[in-house]
Amino acid sequence: MEVQKFGVVGAGQMGNGIAHVAALAGLEVVLSDVSQAVLDKALATIAKNLDRQVAKNTISPGDKEAALARITTTTSLESFAPCDLVVEAVVEDFAIKAEVLRQLDGLLASQAILASNTSSISITKLAALTKRPDRFIGMHFFNPVPVMQLVELVRGIATAPETFATVESLAKRMGKTPVEVNDFPGFVSNRVLMPMINEAMYAVYEGVATPEAVDSVMKLGMNHPMGPLQLADFIGLDTCLAILKVLYEGFGDPKYRPCPLLVKMVAAGWLGRKSGRGFYQYS
Repeated sequence: MEVQKFGVVGAGQMGNGIAHVAALAGLEVVLSDVSQAVLDKALATIAKNLDRQVAKNTISPGDKEAALARITTTTSLESFAPCDLVVEAVVEDFAIKAEVLRQLDGLLASQAILASNTSSISITKLAALTKRPDRFIGMHFFNPVPVMQLVELVRGIATAPETFATVESLAKRMGKTPVEVNDFPGFVSNRVLMPMINEAMYAVYEGVATPEAVDSVMKLGMNHPMGPLQLADFIGLDTCLAILKVLYEGFGDPKYRPCPLLVKMVAAGWLGRKSGRGFYQYS
């Protein structure tokens, strides 16, 4: 199956990035969120990021205008009915994802594929909520989507080979490098990344070093482009906490227990860059 009409549910930083690369790849894109104000902000972000690509001569001004013209926004899930593939990119919360996926499953054609951009929740568990577990897959993009090359393609226990082949081909068409992984908590990326971020938080919590010192050690000593605490702020501390909870519950291993400092900061509303304050302050 060749995907022509592509849907994205959720127009936040991940959703608008996915819509951006899909539209630039020539797909007709339907992008939804709960309000038109959120969608207008998403379109402005996409236009701004396309302008960056024009400035770098990676695309032409005509490419930018054509990509924007391919994106239709909506606040209604019914608009996804004609889509060949829909990616769910809402918040990292099982109950919210479950409700969205159940509704989409009832609206899409029988041959359409459902995908989730979840960064940690079981694809098998999400697929079981639908009547199309064989046409369900994890399509985990990385932030910022227009820049990052990787897409983790996560097979659920029932994901059909034809579904995987279609989505793998689509990811390549979108200019991404798909990497196949199986369905375990956190997949590969967050199973490796989040314990490191969590341990960096423990170093601050236990008074070993300041956030600036921890990040400097990892950047200068390990050649990381961004320190783990700066990265956590960029991801969103609430998202980091949600992923760590999935790892902790999924494996039952205390090494994944979220740092108490992280729990406290999220409770305070210090979510990182998006809220203006996390381990660092943002204007």
